Amino acid sequence: MNKHSILFIGLDTHKEFNGVAYIEEHRGSQPVHLGRFSSSKVAVQKLVRQFESKYPGATLHFVYEAGPCGYWIYRLITSLGHCCYVVAPSLIPKKPGEKIKTDKRDALKLAKLLKSEDLTPIYVPEPEDEAVRDLSRAREIAMKDLKDAKYQLKALMLRNNINYKGTANWSQKHLRWLTELVLPHPAQHIVLQEFLQTITERISRLERLDNELTHHVHQWRYYPVVKAIQAMRGVRLLVATGVVAELGDLSRFDHPRKLMSYLGLVPSEHSSGGKRHIGAITKCGNGRARRLLVEGAHTYRYAANISTDMQKRQEGLPKDIIDIAWKAQLRLCKRYKKMIAKGKHYNLVVTAIAREMIAYIWAIAKEVVLTPVNAKLRLARVPA
Repeated sequence: MNKHSILFIGLDTHKEFNGVAYIEEHRGSQPVHLGRFSSSKVAVQKLVRQFESKYPGATLHFVYEAGPCGYWIYRLITSLGHCCYVVAPSLIPKKPGEKIKTDKRDALKLAKLLKSEDLTPIYVPEPEDEAVRDLSRAREIAMKDLKDAKYQLKALMLRNNINYKGTANWSQKHLRWLTELVLPHPAQHIVLQEFLQTITERISRLERLDNELTHHVHQWRYYPVVKAIQAMRGVRLLVATGVVAELGDLSRFDHPRKLMSYLGLVPSEHSSGGKRHIGAITKCGNGRARRLLVEGAHTYRYAANISTDMQKRQEGLPKDIIDIAWKAQLRLCKRYKKMIAKGKHYNLVVTAIAREMIAYIWAIAKEVVLTPVNAKLRLARVPA
């Protein structure tokens, strides 16, 4: 093997083991399957050393599919000075006649596709960015669990024809009223008390996560971006944190249309010959970031204005960012009314507004200068 040749290595990752296959770069080379290796940190380091000793001077390129095992293999291999790529399973080419799927075939396929440059690597977040993303997602899960508990309690009241005459549901007055209820049967009263206790516990859990998220976001390296995009209407702390945590570095997109396509907010198209058919949005990419943008897009149904809360969020921001946010508000509010007046469906209008929102968010993020991360100093926090 030549001194400056390249070796393409495919890893089929699992919880307990990894399937390994490799192929050399020269024409006519056949992929070789090495078998299974333990998925521990020590085993991965040993595998890398074996390739280094067997093929001295060769450039090693590793690749594996994104999955529940996370990115620790990527961070470990890159910390050892080698190239590693993570690919989305949905973006791996597949022949229609392929009906057999095994770990061996998957590893061999990854190695061959990496050599032929038929794989598109995904963006891998830094460990700190992934930690903030996990915290943001945990807060969202806590909110969903709280809503589910409230729905269950409301269903119990509906079955017993009990109606609350007040105006503010789940206020302190409402919760005190619930504690004073007496249901027809003692067993039902126990159910009521359990639901109330569950709701109280989940409210406390949500408050704890809100406090922790606020604390960690202010210490995050992307906090300047989070603060800047809050200048826009419909983008407060939770939405801004969720979008930035899910998308990461927005500067990797050289045009906002690529970011729209990445989020699946562009319409699908099936055109052939002289016919052109435009369908629903593709819904590719990150679904959580897309949903957060759609939630924020609902606020543009009102007339453009700078509220007191928005003015507080804009305090201390550069004038260029504030101008972009005001330009976005004027355009999106006008576009919302125009599309509604044309008779467009409400959901279609909101989706169109969300698509343009991410373009303005991209423009604001471009105005924020961040300190780049030194890959050599990256901490590979991986299991032993």
